[in-house]
Amino acid sequence: MSSNGSGRVSATEPGARRRIKVRGGNLGAFLCWAVVFADIGTSIYYVPGILYGPFGPRATIFVLMTLCVFVLLCVKYAEVTWRYPEGGGVVNVSSQALHPFAGLLGGLFILVDYYLTAALSALSGAFYLSVIVPSLTPYVIPLTVGALVALGLLNALGIKESARTTAFFAMLAAAGQLAIVVATAVYLGPKGVIDSFGAIRSGPALTPALLITGYAAAFLAFSGLESIAQLAPAMREPRRQVAYRAMAGVVLTMAITSPLLTLWSTTLLSGNPDTNQFMSLLAAHVAGSFLADYVAVTGSLLLVFASNTAIIGAYHVFIALARMGFLPRLLEHRNRVRKTPHWAILAAVSLPVIIVIAVNGSVNLLGDLYAFGLLGTFVLTCLSLDVVRWHEREHWTRGHAMLFAIGVVTTALVLVAWLVNLVAKPLATEFGGGLTVIGLIVGMATYRYYRRQRPAVFPVPFRPQRARESIASALGGRRSAGEILVILPHEQLAAEAVLNEAGRAASGRGAVFLYRGNAPMYDDTELMEVADPYLKDYSAHDAFARAEMLARKQVPNRRYVYVPGNLPREVVGEVWRTISPKETVVSTDDHDVLPPMPFDRIRRHHSDGTTVLHMFTAKTHRPAPTGAAV
Repeated sequence: MSSNGSGRVSATEPGARRRIKVRGGNLGAFLCWAVVFADIGTSIYYVPGILYGPFGPRATIFVLMTLCVFVLLCVKYAEVTWRYPEGGGVVNVSSQALHPFAGLLGGLFILVDYYLTAALSALSGAFYLSVIVPSLTPYVIPLTVGALVALGLLNALGIKESARTTAFFAMLAAAGQLAIVVATAVYLGPKGVIDSFGAIRSGPALTPALLITGYAAAFLAFSGLESIAQLAPAMREPRRQVAYRAMAGVVLTMAITSPLLTLWSTTLLSGNPDTNQFMSLLAAHVAGSFLADYVAVTGSLLLVFASNTAIIGAYHVFIALARMGFLPRLLEHRNRVRKTPHWAILAAVSLPVIIVIAVNGSVNLLGDLYAFGLLGTFVLTCLSLDVVRWHEREHWTRGHAMLFAIGVVTTALVLVAWLVNLVAKPLATEFGGGLTVIGLIVGMATYRYYRRQRPAVFPVPFRPQRARESIASALGGRRSAGEILVILPHEQLAAEAVLNEAGRAASGRGAVFLYRGNAPMYDDTELMEVADPYLKDYSAHDAFARAEMLARKQVPNRRYVYVPGNLPREVVGEVWRTISPKETVVSTDDHDVLPPMPFDRIRRHHSDGTTVLHMFTAKTHRPAPTGAAV
C-alpha cells in the first residue's frame, strides 16, 4: 500500500552545518618518529656491509642518489597517512584507489618485506651481540631462530611493545649513531672530513650499468618507511601536521647518519673487517671499545625491536586480508585465554625462521632477497596515490598540479629501481615473486569460495575530514550514479522492505546504498592494526551482501558507502547533502538522520509493518555538492 504527499522532513529551515569532530589517537610527531626510526634506522647496521661487497667505496654515491628519492617518498607516505586514517598502508590505499585485488597484491608485497625485515633484523642483531660476547659468533643462527620464536611467544602471550618503550630504545640507538658521526668527525678533523669524500672516487668504474644497479640496490638503506602509514590510527589530530612533522624528523635523521656512516664505514676500516659489524668496528676505530660496545648493545636491541615490529605488522596484514575475504578466516581467530591471534602470529613468525635457516645466516643473501617486496610496496603505494590525486584534478590549484607532477616522477624513479632489481637480483625475483604468486592463488581461491556463499562488497568509507573526496570516489566521477540514495536500516525485515522498494525505484538508474555501522562497544585497536571499522563490522557485510544480491540485476550502476558507527548520525545527512540525490529511499525509523530540507513529494509504501519513504527533491532544492563543508 502506498500514499503520496509533499512536505518537509522537519518544519525548521536548515541552519549552518555542524562541524563533525574526529577523535585521533595519542601519538604525536616525536613518538611517530621514534616508531618509524626504530624500523628504518636499523638499516645502517647492515646496509653498508651489504653494499660494500659489490660496490666498495662507491656505495656512498648510491646511498646519496637514493636519499633524494627517499625524501620524495616521505612526502607521499605522509599524505597516505592522513588520507587514510584507518591505516593499512599499501593494502588500504591500493584497494580503494585501484581495486580490492590490488590491495591483495599490496598485502603480499608488504608481507614479503616484513618476512625479510624480521629475519634480517634478528640476524643482524645477533651479529652485533657477538661483538660483546665473541663466543656467540658460531651460534648466530640458533640465536636468531631463538629470538624469533621468543618474539612470537611474547606476541602470542599479548606482551607488546609500546610506542614510548620503542621511543626510549630508538633514542639510545640514535644517540649511538650520532656519536659515531661526531667521533669520526673529531678523529678526522675538518680537513680530514672533507678529504674523506674523495675516497668515493676509488672502486669499480662508474658505468651506466653500475650506476643504475647501485641506485636500485641502495633502496635497502631506507626500508621501514612504510611503518608511518601503519601508525595512522594511533596518530594524534591533526594527522596531516603530525605526519609531516614526523617525516621531517625521519628525513633529517637519515640524511645525517646514513650517507656519512656509509662513507666512513666503507673507507676508513682497513684489513678485512667483518661487514656484519661495520658500525661497531667504525666506533672502535675512531673512539675506542666503550663506544663500540655501546653501539653494539643499542644496535642489537633496536634490531630486535625492528624484528618485532615486522612480526606485528605481518600478522596484522594477515588479519586484514582475512577480513577482506582473501585469506581463511582461521587467521582471525583469537585464543580464549590471551585474546591474541595465535594463527596469524604463527604465520608471521614461521617463514622468517625458515628463511634464516635456509640462507645459512647470510646477511648479504637476505639483503639481496629484500628488493622485490620493498620496492613493489613502494611502487604500488605511489601509483595508487597518483590515481587518487588525478581523480581530484577538477579542484587542483597550480601547487596541486606541481605536486602531482613530482609524485609521478617519484613513482617512475621507484619503478625503475624495481624493474632493475627484477633483472639484477634474480633470486629476489624468484623468492618474492614465488611467494606472491602463491599468495595470489590462495587469495583468489579463498575469495571465490566465500563469494559462492555470499557476494563480497567493498564499500567506500565516508571520511568527514574529506567529505567531497569520499563521495566523489563513491560516485566514480559520474553524478548519475547518485540519482537515488538508499539508506539501509539495521533491522533485517525493515532492510528487506527498503531493498525491495529501492530495487523498483532504481531499476535501470544509478543508486548509492548507504549503511551506518554500529558504534563500537570499546576501542580495542592495536598498534599497527588496520583499523578500518568496516572490516570488523559483520552486520554491515551482511547488509551490503543482501543489497548486492538484490541490486546486481536491477541496478547495474550501483555504489556502496559505509559510515563508521563511531561518527554521529548527522553524518548521514552530510552524505545526503554531498550526493544531492533526486530520490531518497529510507524507512520511517531512519528519516530523522536527513537534514531538514523541503521535499517536493513524499511517497509512503507500507510492507510487512515497515513504512518506506520515497522522498523526491527538485533540482532547485538540492544543495550544490561542491559546497559541502564539514
